[in-house]
Amino acid sequence: MDSPRLMSHYLVVRAGSRNEVEPGLSGFAHFFEHMMFRGTERVPPEAYNRVLKSLGADSNAFTSDDWTCYHVTAASSALERIMDLESDRFQNLSYGLEAFQKEAGAVLGEYNKSSSMPLVTLFEKLRDLAYTRHTYKHTTMGFLRDIQDMPNQYEYSREFFRRWYRPDNAALVVAGDVDPDRVFELARRFYGSWEAGAARVTPPAEPAQTGERTAHVPWKAASLPYLVVGVHVSAFDPDSVEGRALEVLAQAAFSETSPLFRDLVLDRRWAESVVGFVPARRAPSLFCVMARVKEPSRLAHVREALFGTFERLAREPLPPERIRAVQENLRYRFLRSLDTPDAVAVTLGEALQLTGETSCVDRSFHALERVRAGDIQDSARRFFAPENRTVVTLGREAEAGP
Repeated sequence: MDSPRLMSHYLVVRAGSRNEVEPGLSGFAHFFEHMMFRGTERVPPEAYNRVLKSLGADSNAFTSDDWTCYHVTAASSALERIMDLESDRFQNLSYGLEAFQKEAGAVLGEYNKSSSMPLVTLFEKLRDLAYTRHTYKHTTMGFLRDIQDMPNQYEYSREFFRRWYRPDNAALVVAGDVDPDRVFELARRFYGSWEAGAARVTPPAEPAQTGERTAHVPWKAASLPYLVVGVHVSAFDPDSVEGRALEVLAQAAFSETSPLFRDLVLDRRWAESVVGFVPARRAPSLFCVMARVKEPSRLAHVREALFGTFERLAREPLPPERIRAVQENLRYRFLRSLDTPDAVAVTLGEALQLTGETSCVDRSFHALERVRAGDIQDSARRFFAPENRTVVTLGREAEAGP
C-alpha cells in the first residue's frame, strides 16, 4: 500500500481466552503474551529491545477472547531484521522458572490495577453471570484465583506454547511499502522451519438462557452508577445479514445520534452516556448496552428506558432512511480507517483469526448492504427477549441494584 518507507508486521496466533478449557488455568493466553517477550538463547530480551530501539520500531502485543497478536511497525528497510527477530522467538522461546514466576507477579499486579477501574469489574461480573459453561465466562485476564496460582504452573506454560504457538494456528500479515515477492521469500526463509502440530479445542457450548439474570456490584470508591445489559447473540458469520443487522441496530438505537441518547443524555439528563456494541467473536457472544447514570435514583428509570427500546425495536420497523444513514456511516467509517499499514494489518489479522480467510472482509461488507428493516426487527425479536438478558449495575455500596 502507499505508505512510503513504512510497514507493519503482524503475527496472529489463533489462541485466546476461549482456549482455556481446563479448570484452574484461565488467563494463560494473556499471561503467555507476557512470556513471549522473555527472549531466546540467541536474542535475550535486552538485545531484542535494543535492536527494536535502534530501528525506531514500535512493538507491542495484545490478547483477546479469540486471539493473541504481536505487531511491529517500522521502516520498510527493517523488514528482514524484524522477520529474523520475530521468527526466532516464535520458534525458540526460552525462559526459566525464575523469569516465569517474576512475570506471574507482574500479571497479578496488572489484574489488581485493572480491577480498580469500575468498567473492568462491571464487565467481569457481566460475563461471569451471563455464561455458565463456555470459556467466555472469564475475561482475558482470567479468574483471580487462577492468576494467583500462576507461579505454580511453569510446566503448563511450556505445554501452552507447544499446543498453540504453531504455524498451522497462526497467520503472518505484512502491510505497507513492501514488495510482495520479497515478503514471501523472507517468510519462507525465516518461518519455513517452524514445526506444525497445533492442538484443537472445542469449548463447551453455552446452553440457552431461560430467565433474566441480575446482579449489583458494590463499589467502595466514588463513581457514577453504571448499568450494562448483555444479551446472547450468534457467533460472527461474514455472510450473516442477521449479524450485520445487529451492527446497524447498535448504531441506530444506541449511538449518540439515537432517540434514546437524545432522551436520556441531552433532554432528561439522567445519563452521562449510552452506548451499544456487538463484538465479532468465533463463538456466540454478548450484545451489550451500557449507560453511565448521573444519580443512583435514576438507575431504574434508565433501565426501563433501555428495555422499552428493546421492545420497540422488535415491534416497530426502523425508518429506511435511518437504516441507510447508519449503513453509509459504518461503510465509510470502516474504509476511512484503513489509512495506515498498522490499521490494514490489524483488520486483516482479525479477519484471519475469525475465519481463516481475508475474504470475510468483503463478504461482511456486502452483507451489511443487504440489511433491511425486517432483518433488524427479526434480530430484536430473537435476541432481546427478557429471558435472554443479563443486567448488572455498579455503584456505591449503599445503592440499590437491578
